[in-house]
Amino acid sequence: MSILETLAKVGGAVAAVEATEKLEPNASILTKGLAAVAGFKGVEKLEDLAHGTEATPASDGNVAESN
Repeated sequence: MSILETLAKVGGAVAAVEATEKLEPNASILTKGLAAVAGFKGVEKLEDLAHGTEATPASDGNVAESN
C-alpha cells in the first residue's frame, strides 16, 4: 500500500465524517466513527472497482464477477 493510497483512504474517511456533521450537527462520536470507517472502506471499494479487481465473495459463497 503506497502513501497515496493511504492518503486517499484517510481523505475518504474525513469526507464522510464532514458529511455526517453537515447532515447531523449533534452526531455522536459513535456515528462519526462509523462514518469514518464507511468512508475508508468506500474508497477502497472504489479503487477496486476502478482497477477492475473486484473479487469479493458474495453472501451465498460464489465469487462476484466483474464486468
